[in-house]
Amino acid sequence: MGSVGILENSTLICAPLVAQSVEQMVIDMKQAKAEGADVVEVRLDYIKNFQPRQDLEIILRNKPLPVIIVYRPKWEGGLYEGDEHTRVETLQLAKELGADYIDFELKVASDLMGELRKNRHSGSKIIVSCYVNSMASLEEDLSHLVASIQTTGANIIKLVANATSITEISRIFHLLSHCQVPLIAYSVGERGLISQILCRKFGGFLTYGSIEGNSVPGLPTLDSLRQAYKVEYVNEETKVFGLISKPVGHSKGPLLHNPTFRHVNYNGIYVPMFVDDLRDFFSVYSTADFAGFSVGFPYKEAIFGFCDEVHPLAQTIGAVNTIVRRPSDGKLIGYNTDCEASITAIEDALKEQGCTNGEAPFSSPLAGKQFVLVGAGGAGRALAFGAKSRGARVLIFDIDFDRAKSLACAVSGEARSFEDIVNFQPNKGAILANATPLGMHPNTDRIPVSEATLADYQLVFDSVYIPRKTRLLKESEAAGAIIVSGVEMFLRQAIGQFNLFTGREAPEEFMREIVYAKF
Repeated sequence: MGSVGILENSTLICAPLVAQSVEQMVIDMKQAKAEGADVVEVRLDYIKNFQPRQDLEIILRNKPLPVIIVYRPKWEGGLYEGDEHTRVETLQLAKELGADYIDFELKVASDLMGELRKNRHSGSKIIVSCYVNSMASLEEDLSHLVASIQTTGANIIKLVANATSITEISRIFHLLSHCQVPLIAYSVGERGLISQILCRKFGGFLTYGSIEGNSVPGLPTLDSLRQAYKVEYVNEETKVFGLISKPVGHSKGPLLHNPTFRHVNYNGIYVPMFVDDLRDFFSVYSTADFAGFSVGFPYKEAIFGFCDEVHPLAQTIGAVNTIVRRPSDGKLIGYNTDCEASITAIEDALKEQGCTNGEAPFSSPLAGKQFVLVGAGGAGRALAFGAKSRGARVLIFDIDFDRAKSLACAVSGEARSFEDIVNFQPNKGAILANATPLGMHPNTDRIPVSEATLADYQLVFDSVYIPRKTRLLKESEAAGAIIVSGVEMFLRQAIGQFNLFTGREAPEEFMREIVYAKF
């Protein structure tokens, strides 16, 4: 592994500011600095009743850190709709008043090419930017586009793309790695999030992070860049791990894995990966840089076919939640850490309450119990096989009855129609496990079973971990049941993943402290 350290030529962290008044812009600049920004991007086109000289003087006189001045016209995605000559004059004025960076659009910069070249070594650095609406339909190669921007005399090149798939981001990474001039390149939206977080690994000039209270879709916050991802420690040797899911914004994995990597001095970073097509994803992100993956909804079963090898437990379950790229040959090895994580969480909760199997003291407290499972997807399969391995009698409800029957057959259990769950009466002392998204934020008001039956369950487990205590768990606790949050399963499966990702023993107490402090 490469050493964990800070690069000498550090990628800057920039906060885009879109305040509607000069006074608020000054306040936001100070907030950005306090939250860890190295530079701010001031969007003049957002300021109402903007007075060029007066307002620019206030902004630049009060700037607590370097400033990029942007005055984006509507034809390039901004708000400015006035006279073009006046807009360009304002940008020239900002340069005269000592702005650190001035952003000109490619179309404008091409017209000003001679002047920009003449002023290339002035106090203000010139950024020439271009917005690519669709990378998929871009006829010319991105590197050719960058080369044409370079001819304008730009000190720094900026390329903003609208990627329709995470696989298109790889073209941005390639561009960042090979560009001979300072380059800002990223994609907007949730699919483009990794272009910001991994910018430093591939040598980008700056990356963007939003200030608190001014979130931007697909943009990390300054706090997350500095605290969760600690991007200042990322370098070209950093190994990338990530959650493959759709959607992915709910993931808490980065809050746990990244601090743990740093705690054991491992040069890795864990990022959310919004994936639309598994085949395309694995064909593109096939290098050793992308060393391992967590697998979330809805891919735990489908991803099975993209593994070169599958661990026997995952093979039996038919679901994979962890993939590791074997360093020796680059092959993808699939594992399942959900199974033991969920079942041991349930067993330990029963044991803590003194609920043991009296007839066979060394057997699982689940032995012989009715195990009512709602959901037969990836998480449900892990629970079903875990329960079977402990001697429980598994009863499965799923909205897809054929899927429920298939799983029931595999674990010698029983399948019931999902519609029957409303009137289903469990055995007294049964175990209930929810493996569906019901109750997950923001749809927190639903529970998968009849409220009247909750008192019959000895223990209720919910795989949902956002919120930590779901409505199902609250009502089950009120009814007298032992409850187990999905947070406990999340923690335990993450410990298993960390061991597989790094080849090291996970610092379990450290990880537990993080989970219960931040989740």
